[in-house]
Formats: sequence, C-alpha cells, structure tokens
Amino acid sequence: MNWQCIKQIAKAVRGYQRRILKFLTIGMLYPAIYYFCSLKPVKKNKVIFVEVRMEKLSDSLLLLHRAMRKKGFVIHNHYLRSGFSSGLNYIRNCAAYVKDIADAKYIFINDSINILGRLKLRKETKMVQTWHGCGAFKKFGYSTSDLLFGAGRKEIDFYPTSNNYTFVTVSSPEVVWAYEEAMGISKDKILPLGVSRTDVFFNTHFLQRARERVREKFPIIKGKKVILYAPTFRGRVAGAQAPDQLSIPMFYEALSKEYVLLIKHHPFVNKRPAIPEKYRDFAVDVSGEMDIEALLITADLCITDYSSLIFEYSLFERPMIFFAYDRENYCDWRGFYYDYDELTPGPVCRTNEEMIQYIENIGERFDREQVARFREKFMGACDGRATGRILSYLFSMGEGESNV
Repeated sequence: MNWQCIKQIAKAVRGYQRRILKFLTIGMLYPAIYYFCSLKPVKKNKVIFVEVRMEKLSDSLLLLHRAMRKKGFVIHNHYLRSGFSSGLNYIRNCAAYVKDIADAKYIFINDSINILGRLKLRKETKMVQTWHGCGAFKKFGYSTSDLLFGAGRKEIDFYPTSNNYTFVTVSSPEVVWAYEEAMGISKDKILPLGVSRTDVFFNTHFLQRARERVREKFPIIKGKKVILYAPTFRGRVAGAQAPDQLSIPMFYEALSKEYVLLIKHHPFVNKRPAIPEKYRDFAVDVSGEMDIEALLITADLCITDYSSLIFEYSLFERPMIFFAYDRENYCDWRGFYYDYDELTPGPVCRTNEEMIQYIENIGERFDREQVARFREKFMGACDGRATGRILSYLFSMGEGESNV
C-alpha cells in the first residue's frame, strides 16, 4: 500500500468521524439540551446576541444591542468562534448558547450556523437574522450548494441554518429574492427594513468623529486624499487568505504625491502581506487598527473586489474600483447573484496599470449617477432609521416592550 493510498484512507476516516460527531452534537446533544432547558418559562425580558465567528460584537449587532440595553432588557452575549476554536471548546460554546436561548424571548444573529438545525424554537421566542452584509453580491447558503465553496444540498437540508428565523432584515426590496434562494425560507420572512449598522452613516456627529479618529491615528493622511483597499478573503473561512496582487510600488510611484493607501484586509485573514519599509509613508495596513465604518467614511476612493462593503460605500456616492484579477476562478468557487460587470458601479480592472490610469483621470471618468442608481437599487431601505424599524416590527409581533 503506497503513501498516497494511506492518505486517502486517513482522509476518509476523518470525514466519517466528523459526520458522526456532527450527528451526535447537532442531531442529539443540542436538541436534548434545548428540550430540558425549555421546560422553564420564557423570560420576556431576556435577549441573546450571538456572534458565530467573531470574538466581540460586530457592527451588524452593535446598534441593536445598545437599543435593547437602553430599553432595559437583560442581555447575554455568546461568541461561538466557529472555525477559530478547538473542537471541544466549540462544542462547549454551542452547548452554552443552546442552553441560554431555551428561555429567551429574543435572539439576534448575523451569520449562518447549523447548530439549531435539528430543533424547533419555542413559539414565544423570536429569532432575528440581521446578516453581516448589505445587498446581494457573493452567493451563500443554498445558492452555493453546487459550487466548491458550499456544502452539499442534502447536508444543508439535514442540518438547516435558517429554519428558525422569525424574520431576516435586508437593505432593499431588490435583494429579497436572493435571500429567499440562499436561505430556503419564504420571502414573507425576508423584510426590507434596512440594515441596522448603516444608521451610523446618517449621523453627522459620528461621521465627523470617525474622520477625526482616522486622521489622528494615521498622520500621513494630512494633506492627502485617501485610497482604501479593502478586498475580501480567498478560500474558506478557517483558512482565509489575503490577495496580494495590488502593487504598492507601482501605486507609490504614480500616486504618492496626491494620495495615501490604507489597506484593510478581511477580519478572517490572519497572515497579511507585508508592506515594504520603503513605502510605509504612503501605504499602511490598518486591518487591526481601525473599524471599517470609519475607513469607509474617510476614504475618497475605495478599491475592492467581491466584498459587500460596496453597498455601504455607495451611500457616500464616491468612486469605486473593482480589482477582479481572478474573477473567473472566484466565480467558479463561489459565484454571484448578479452579472458582475452589470452590478459593479465602477471600472472592473485586472491589472494595476488599469487602476492607476483610472485614478489619474478620475475627475473625467467617475460616473456619480451610476453609483447613485446602484445605491437606490440596493440600499433603498437604509436611511438612518433601520434600527428603530426593526425593533418596532419585532415588538409588534408580541408583547414587546410592555414586558420590560
């Protein structure tokens, strides 16, 4: 028996072990915990916020968290750390979460997770999916079941992620169909109430303070325009990789007199490309230094690829460039809900030369009306009042605030 054959057998054994563990936890352990803990009455002032991967509350939940706390609800936060925690710790995190939601009135979540897939929430409990991206760009859920990125359809059916949602909030009526496809739930549960975290972009004080914070943190910005490079990751979440095709030397030579370059990699990326010492008075990796909202507010121009941050950035109606040098591979890997060239409200570039040329002639080539149309289509429900609308709708479904 050769080494390659041994490796294949070992891989098959590990896959079998993972399937058994998955059934024992999601299929048996978590439903049992939920059943026994749900024998207690629902606590009408208890609220659960859960982060599937992050180790702190992200912007998708923060404003809702503050609003619920201000109203006097008892709030518990859970951080499952899916893909970032050891197997045993992850099981413990999930078990604690399942136990805690058993008598909760409200649950807020912003990502997909299948640990509740084999149980049914109590009718008194309301689960709100706020999702972590606006619009509808990259495919997810059922939409990726036949692609390399996704799980198989049979697996999603057996361990569903969306069967317990009371409703899902989205950024405009236009994208309801995409979430219906991805989540496999009725479109009646997908509501264009707006995205809570975008409310900050309509707060004048927040906008001013965000710009001040970025400029205080990075003095090289003084007197310069800001290019924000914010690509999404490549590969799967647990092994997320950063793209490394943007040429800092070329950008420096052509643009450093007028611009600075701030680089914000996806939070799932651990190993980021280093910036050579020679260019650090022009380019700064701000990935662990500054939140994306403040950077979007400050940036005069945004370069990205397949990231949904284009929807938030469109609220400012500023120029965007799409550095899609690997578009065919990415499309095969994950796919998009809309034709990429028709969706993107800015030039799609495959080379550094194309991007630099556009920036050098941006005054002539930027089409603000194109971005405005994009904003209206995909962000029409985001007007600075989404958080209030979401909570008003939620409370209208039951006793709501009167029980606080």
